[in-house]
Amino acid sequence: MKVRIHSIHFNADQKLITFVQQKLDRLEKYFDRFIDAEVILRLNNSSPDNKTVEIILNIPKNQFFAKERSNTFESAIDIAVDVIKRNLLRYKDKLVTH
Repeated sequence: MKVRIHSIHFNADQKLITFVQQKLDRLEKYFDRFIDAEVILRLNNSSPDNKTVEIILNIPKNQFFAKERSNTFESAIDIAVDVIKRNLLRYKDKLVTH
């Protein structure tokens, strides 16, 4: 899957980029027709939960979005991917039953 990663107010290191790619690649177990994904990593110094992750996942005729805030990017990514996974499973179930 093609993943575009944008880091705002900081430079993302290769370890974080690899982590994001691995987490999104795991979603292919649940649904296999992805077009692309866009991940926005934002650092805000004004709050305790200063790391925000937004994931936009495009599939044919639909789009999924998750936005999470946490102390670390890794935990925010985990939570956002779990939200996307639940939405994908609901969408897939709806496709199968109809």
